[in-house]
Amino acid sequence: MMFLNIADPIGGMLGHWATSLTLGSVLLRVFISLVFAAIIGCERATKRHSAGVRTFMLVTLGATIAMLTDIFICDLYATHIFFLSGAVIIAGATVSVNCVLFSSRNQIKGLTTSVALWTCAVIGLASGAGFYSVTIIGFVALLCTLNLFPAMERYLKNRSNHFEIHLELKSSSHLQDFVTTIRKLGVIIDDIELNPAYVNSGLSVYSVAVSITSGELKKYKTHEEIIEALGSLDYVYHIEEMRG
Repeated sequence: MMFLNIADPIGGMLGHWATSLTLGSVLLRVFISLVFAAIIGCERATKRHSAGVRTFMLVTLGATIAMLTDIFICDLYATHIFFLSGAVIIAGATVSVNCVLFSSRNQIKGLTTSVALWTCAVIGLASGAGFYSVTIIGFVALLCTLNLFPAMERYLKNRSNHFEIHLELKSSSHLQDFVTTIRKLGVIIDDIELNPAYVNSGLSVYSVAVSITSGELKKYKTHEEIIEALGSLDYVYHIEEMRG
């Protein structure tokens, strides 16, 4: 089997002190991890997501220290098993899952933040390993993904033929009227579920999965326009698209 011997270009430019396990390199790697994690944490916090600056910094710091410790143990005992780094991946996934919330409208909240938190842990491992190029490239890629792609994602979702809506009717007796109306518009119901969280609210609340079948709607109407039209019905108390 042939292995490639590739040196980190940024580490090479910094010198031997940065690529070996020295006090200076440890401080540099921890500093890079904390700064990058703080930036990602600030980006999430400004958008009021569940995990904030300190959470991102602590998870990334833990990953960096775990990798540094693994490198030290491997050098000291001439082994090639990274125990702590493997545990960090599992622990990071566990912490990330706890950032995912389910609202009363059956919407998943915090999924992007949870994955970003796990990704920061992996970036922390790269930083701890002294793989500066991957650390920087990974950070920039993550930051761009969080900031540049949401607009594109919203556009594509708003043009999709399938979407889900949160529907609040003033009375359950109006459900058949609602179904009849959207069928006339060229929209069919794929699935409909009564939301038990609103049983005693006096409203009839449903989670509705729909598909656009009308060619005209597919070409000219967005989800927002369709929902705005349905919201004008007298018996609809509230309606909105369910987003992940």
